[in-house]
Amino acid sequence: MAERRVNVGWAEGLHARPASIFVRAATAAGVPVTISKADGTPVNAASMLAVLGLGAKGGEEIVLASDAEGADIALDRLAKLVAEGLEELPETV
Repeated sequence: MAERRVNVGWAEGLHARPASIFVRAATAAGVPVTISKADGTPVNAASMLAVLGLGAKGGEEIVLASDAEGADIALDRLAKLVAEGLEELPETV
């Protein structure tokens, strides 16, 4: 299973708008991805309610994971999105 550990770059964490941006990117990734806090249970990264339910705060470490073919590219893109706290969905995701 491929995984990426990354600190949340959005100051407000994965809430409201940042969570929406992340979920859209996870859905567009084309592979199933899970997200969890460093010590938590993985949840579906394409589910807005699941991502909001994590309560991930700015600067907190999260784990993105997938065992699908092509997961490395998808996880790299999602990790960059989270780490940089991008305000808009990049065209490359």
